[in-house]
Amino acid sequence: MQAIVLAAGKGTRLRPLTDDKPKGMVEIAGQPILTHCFDQLVDLGATEFVVVVGYRKEQIIEYYGDEYEGVPITYCHQRTQSGLAHALLTAREQIDDDFMLMLGDNLFDANLQDVVRRQQEDRADAAFLVEEVPWEEASRYGVCETNKYGEITDVVEKPEDPPSNLVMTGFYTFTPAIFHACHLVQPSNRDEYELSEAVDLLIQSGRTIDAIQLDGWRMDIGYPEDRDAAEQRLSKEESDTSATPTD
Repeated sequence: MQAIVLAAGKGTRLRPLTDDKPKGMVEIAGQPILTHCFDQLVDLGATEFVVVVGYRKEQIIEYYGDEYEGVPITYCHQRTQSGLAHALLTAREQIDDDFMLMLGDNLFDANLQDVVRRQQEDRADAAFLVEEVPWEEASRYGVCETNKYGEITDVVEKPEDPPSNLVMTGFYTFTPAIFHACHLVQPSNRDEYELSEAVDLLIQSGRTIDAIQLDGWRMDIGYPEDRDAAEQRLSKEESDTSATPTD
């Protein structure tokens, strides 16, 4: 399965870490965030990376070149950062079939394979990894509502008054039907083309979107303190692993 990685944003909330580099090149535990993303997607069997770049894109292209761990990389340039649906459309011509989508500012130690398996085995129209967060944090994300079958029935982007505390995590699988929905999206009150709006259009057209509950952890690297927390978590896990006795 191909994998789209969105890495075009300026990362304004991450300043000063992003004053001279794109968000995906901010280092955590000695490696750029994108390297952590790529490693996870390699483990999931990605056959090609389609990386959407924009702000200071040359740093990403020069660092990774045309392949990573034997997986070819294609770069697509998002000229204006106008939302995730707009970024996704930038990669449209490179996608042949069902694909994975990962936001290039998220770290996971979680059941991503369950999402891919649901897409491959059940031929879902889409599958999302979702997580319950504290209510006061839900307004930072795309908030989901689900039915009794675990299917997503509604998504609201960064609502002031969240209808639930179940949020999208930044890892998805889609069929190419999502691109048509993205074409129909109108700018939001943030003047962005929101992925959540495209998802709602899929739902309204009768498509089924499965919600897979996160088992493990993920971190959205949105602010400098998130980067520091991720550094501490990964450093602790590495320390715990090295301290584990072997037979």
